[in-house]
Order: sequence, then structure tokens, then C-alpha cells
Amino acid sequence: MKSRFHSSLRAVAAAALMLGALGAQAQDKPVEMKFAHWLPASHPLAKLGFEPWAKSVEAASKGSIKVALFPAQQLGKAADHYDMARDGIAEMTWVNPGYQAGRFPMIAAGELPFLIAKPGPGSAALDQWYRQYAATEMKDVKFCFAHVHIGTFHAKKPITEPGQLKGMKIRSANGTVAQTMTLLGATNVQVSAPEARDALDKGVADAITFPWNSIVSFGIDKAVKFHSDMRFYASDFVWVLNKPWYDKLAAGQKKVIDDHCNNEWAGKVGGAWGDEEDSGQAKLEKTAGHTIVPISAAQLDVWKKAVDPVYAQWVKAADAAGNKGQAALDDLRKELANRKAGN
Repeated sequence: MKSRFHSSLRAVAAAALMLGALGAQAQDKPVEMKFAHWLPASHPLAKLGFEPWAKSVEAASKGSIKVALFPAQQLGKAADHYDMARDGIAEMTWVNPGYQAGRFPMIAAGELPFLIAKPGPGSAALDQWYRQYAATEMKDVKFCFAHVHIGTFHAKKPITEPGQLKGMKIRSANGTVAQTMTLLGATNVQVSAPEARDALDKGVADAITFPWNSIVSFGIDKAVKFHSDMRFYASDFVWVLNKPWYDKLAAGQKKVIDDHCNNEWAGKVGGAWGDEEDSGQAKLEKTAGHTIVPISAAQLDVWKKAVDPVYAQWVKAADAAGNKGQAALDDLRKELANRKAGN
């Protein structure tokens, strides 16, 4: 009898603690997260990544974290989004580190040509690998997660061989692609994705490196008609938070953010967006006036040999940043292989 009485007391105490914890979470001070990005509000990543993530954060925090999305460079230029999170212009931002070439040498590994073949598992692999470097390389912000898209050449004339790039003006997706274009004799046109269509229309650029479906969503399909059928490059992206904002959150709110800034979300966002981007190839193939340019296995081998020096440049940059570059690259390749995401 006594034992049952004590058991009942323990059960009541446990229930009280649980209710107290739930009450504390329910009473967390409401906060707003301004989430800035530079894509159109109608872009597939907005619908498949930003909006579901925001809704999930709001639900998990029982409404105490309200996420307000600011698309289309409303709060600042595309290349400024890392500094916007650092400076608190926005609490969270979506960043293309390759828009500031050389500033983030380690994450640039994800941009190496012909390295990543599958965006979902490739995103998870890059995110897992990069977490050991993020605290140092992106110390001004709180790193959330990384993901990638994969793209190719879209041009005013067919591109099948690296030798054709000599003398061409190409809008490069990121710093590593720009290095590759310089290596192959092309001139880089440095404009962000939202400005790319204008550069092509005005003849400032002859071709662009871009993922498949964004060619359509940015209206660039009106300016280029030839699309090389290969997995040429990847661009990596990071979601980052303003540190002071995160540090002031209640413990329950921090847990919600932490639960949404993990490897699972990296793979989920990378996979959803990557599959949507890849679907653009079939759309363009069915669109009058557009040509998917085939690349043979022999031609692909020529491309891969031509870009070898870019790998050596990355290793050198990683070494200069205080890391063991070749070992780091080997680790990334191993992570990609484990997830069957390598090229």
C-alpha cells in the first residue's frame, strides 16, 4: 500500500514537472525572425524549402517564433546576405558563399566541377563534412546547414568541348566556376542570378552556368537556347543566423532552431530543390527552339582532365586557411561515396 502511495506521488510529481515545462515553452516570449533571401517569391526553393522550414519552426515553437520571409533582395543585394546575418539586418539569410570568391575557401569544395552528382545526398554529404569547419570559417554567424544545386552550361551556341570556351564571356555561378572559366580561357561576367538575364540580353554574356529549372523561373530561357547535357558544376548554399538573436532565445526556442538546423534538413531541402531543378531539363527539351546538347563519354573525359588544376588550386587554398587540403578533399569524396552522391 505504502509502495503504491509513493508511486502515485512520483507520478503526480512527474506530471507536474512535465506540465511546468510545457507551460514554460508556451510562455516563451514571442520573437520575429526576418529571413532574407534573393530569389523570387515564386521560385521553387521558396515553395519547397524556405516556406516549409518557416512553417515547421513556427509550429514546433508553438507560435513563439514568427518567421517573416523577405525575398528578391528586399533587404540587400544577393552577395551581401552573409554580412546581413552577421550585422542583424536579418535574423536568418540564405547565402551563396561563392558570390564572395576566396572568403570561404573550405565550403568552396562543394563547387568543384564534376564532384557532386546528386543534389539530395550530395547536400547531406557536404553539410556533414563542412560542420567541422563552419565554426571557424563562418564564426561571425551561427551556421544552420548547407545544401547544393547542380548545373551546366546554357548558351547562345552549343558547347561540347572545353576548347570552345576560349574567348567566350560566361556568367559563372560562383568563385570556383569563375576559376575554371579563367583556366579554360573564358572571360568571367560577374553578376548575381537575378541580374543574369539582363547580362545575356545585352550581350554582356554569351553563356551562363545555371541549374536547369531556374533557367525557366528566372526567364533566362528567352536568352539562351542550347543546354549542355552534363553535371558540370555545383553551387553550395548556407543558411545562417544572427548570433546575438539566437543567443537571446529561450532554451525551448533554441532547441527548435537546433532541430531545424541539422543534417536531415540539409538533405531534405537539397533533395526537394535539386529534383525540381533537374526536372527543368525535360521542360526545355519539350520547348520549341531549345536544344539539349549531348555530351559523349569521351567528351566528358576531356572536360574532367581539363579542370584538374582547379582541384589543385582548392587544395592550396585550404592549406593556406590552416587545414590539410588534400586530406579534407579525400574526406569529402569519402562522404559523397558513402551516400552514393559522387560524380
